[in-house]
Amino acid sequence: MPTTLAVFSDVHANLPALEAVLRDIDIRLGRGEVHAVYCLGDLVGYATWPNEVVTSVQERGIPTIAGNYDEGVGLGSDDCGCAYVTDEDKARGAESIAYTNDAVTEATRRYLRSLPRHIRLTLGAPRDRKAESIEVLMVHGSPRRINEYLFEDRPDDLILKRMTQAGADVMLYGHTHKPYHKALAMETEDGQTVYRHAINTGSVGKPKDGDPRACYVLLTINPERPTSDRGYCQVEFVRVDYDVEEAARSVEASPLPDEFARMLREAR
Repeated sequence: MPTTLAVFSDVHANLPALEAVLRDIDIRLGRGEVHAVYCLGDLVGYATWPNEVVTSVQERGIPTIAGNYDEGVGLGSDDCGCAYVTDEDKARGAESIAYTNDAVTEATRRYLRSLPRHIRLTLGAPRDRKAESIEVLMVHGSPRRINEYLFEDRPDDLILKRMTQAGADVMLYGHTHKPYHKALAMETEDGQTVYRHAINTGSVGKPKDGDPRACYVLLTINPERPTSDRGYCQVEFVRVDYDVEEAARSVEASPLPDEFARMLREAR
């Protein structure tokens, strides 16, 4: 029987966006369309509700892994592990993590410190049916590094290498804030073609793909279908409207750089 997971990432302290996504997921849970919910990290940073976002995820018991920002704040570091390009970006980034470190409670910091770096699921068919298990790996950046950027234009061979080394048939990750899905064909030692699925879930609270709506993924795995059948894994990107202006105005009313508000409005 197929299993459907709702997976989201990169909330970045944007509570209105998270609440909108969770409302949408709740509707699907109520209909029995979703069987479990997971978060790929970066709960904090860049917006004004780090504690509220963490509390919301904790109260729901959503299994969550650490993002690079979570790790930095959890350790009380002034380094979020982000790859800022310009000196201006670096200066704004320093303001963001300083604000977040000052805003979070000790309970939030302890929670962020406790998060694991990956979650692995093994999904198998019923015992009376001959089918291979499907290995699903959830990371923030990549299996190799929490802050590695696996953009869509990275070579397929590189992504396959990361997945093969990690023993993953399906890999979910975030960090780039740009959603995509790749079904990658590879040949096994016995000459069979199998498919590995690489899915970037995009961002709930800080999209960078030109669409300001929150984004999450519905992942459906059918372990009764072999990995030689590309369709054993189905992916749907769900975009959810939320009050972007509420989030942007809250940033502008805080010590955070106004540029972060513009980024929310323009999804860049």
